[in-house]
Amino acid sequence: MKIKKNMAIGTRIKQLRLSKNLSQKQLAKILHTTNSSICDWECGRTLPKITYLIAIANFFNVTADFLLGIN
Repeated sequence: MKIKKNMAIGTRIKQLRLSKNLSQKQLAKILHTTNSSICDWECGRTLPKITYLIAIANFFNVTADFLLGIN
């Protein structure tokens, strides 16, 4: 999967989610949150709390730096 460096965190989360063929509802269940939270993150309305950032990174086997766009 090719992800651009300047993408917002929400876009990265969405692309990672889609790469695993997961719905927002399925990812929400995995992360123990709501699908509206996933939607808000992906649409850029809110940012995930640090605990969710770590859970997202662990689930998708990426670093928090990657999610945040840090080299």
